[in-house]
Amino acid sequence: MTTREDCLLRDKRDPLAPLRNDFLLPDDMIYLDGNSLGALPKASVTRAYQTVASEWGEGMIGSWNQAGWYEMPRRVGNRLAKLIGGGVDEVVVTDTISVNLFKLLAAALSHSTTLDPARTVIVSERGNFPSDLYIAQGLIELLGNRHTLRLIGSRDKLDAAITPDVAIVMLTQVDYRTGHMFDMQSVTAKVKASGALMIWDLAHSAGAVPVDLSASGADGAVGCTYKYLNAGPGAPGFIWVPKRNHLLFKQPISGWWGHRAPFEMNPQFEPEDGIGRFLCGTPPVVSLSLVDSALSVFEKTDMAALRTKSLALTELFIELVDARCSEYGVGLATTRNTACRGSQVSLTHPSAYAVMQALIHHKVVGDFREPNILRFGFTPLYVRFVDVWDAVDVLVHILASGEWKQPQFHQRNAVT
Repeated sequence: MTTREDCLLRDKRDPLAPLRNDFLLPDDMIYLDGNSLGALPKASVTRAYQTVASEWGEGMIGSWNQAGWYEMPRRVGNRLAKLIGGGVDEVVVTDTISVNLFKLLAAALSHSTTLDPARTVIVSERGNFPSDLYIAQGLIELLGNRHTLRLIGSRDKLDAAITPDVAIVMLTQVDYRTGHMFDMQSVTAKVKASGALMIWDLAHSAGAVPVDLSASGADGAVGCTYKYLNAGPGAPGFIWVPKRNHLLFKQPISGWWGHRAPFEMNPQFEPEDGIGRFLCGTPPVVSLSLVDSALSVFEKTDMAALRTKSLALTELFIELVDARCSEYGVGLATTRNTACRGSQVSLTHPSAYAVMQALIHHKVVGDFREPNILRFGFTPLYVRFVDVWDAVDVLVHILASGEWKQPQFHQRNAVT
């Protein structure tokens, strides 16, 4: 079995190891929750001060022009597009992932209905992230319940669910609970061959796994920036729409920032021809500056290198858990197939919440998801191999000693 010394040696040989120095990480913490909230890049502290103290404090309103605030959603979107296989002027960073999904889903559904009114079904997974399902349910109700949401219980049921009445298939590429990853190209090809539109949620993909939206032929995608992209809590999301759909998709929230000439103050809405039509209200400049700053670290490496380390980290974690934790009622919820695994590993335990709280007490930070999932995110930008070994060592101690049974670890927090 791999030893701690083996892990230290792997860290010394790791070509990505220097990137850890770009982040502020507590010395006594093993942080394995980048799939919920990424670590703070050191450069973002400086950038936040610059945006607030200099651009806002000194430049005042002139910074919309002089500091480039006006163009930020598009400019930052173009930087982000390189990580997800998007083209130039196909991504804007704006709003939340839920708002962006509403805009994209509504626009795609309207276009699909125009082409074929008989297509009235949206297909998704029952286990999809709940907000995605809520958005679809709310949109269906808003449109007078003329459409239906068809939920599949498992991924092997997808092909049978794509019938001639399907308008849109809406899937999250990497499952938030298990880390299981769809093959984007093959799934998109099946959906497109059926005549339906394909929308992807990249919340657990962007910055974690290589993505090529353009090559897949998908019709739209949304994602967030506060997980593997490390842009900070509540950072704005992004929306990708290929140029072939810009004039075909009419998004429903026609705010002034999406107008072709917002400062003409025309009372009649006229959407911009390009990706800017998916903007809405005034963008959050301070948050956007942190997205911009956080993307800089990705320009020191590439997604192929990050994927290689990610798989090495998750393989090591699974190896150590298999060897040391199976006798304590721990199961594996994540696939062993590396081609179908995101950058996380999820374990199961009958008292998963309490076990996770005990881990956090020992400064090994992951998170819990219902009903019995211990989630661990492995961000290759800053997670070390020795972190993996030490995390499993702490887990073994908690399980073997029964420490997790203490009442304090069973008290539920608002955020799990």
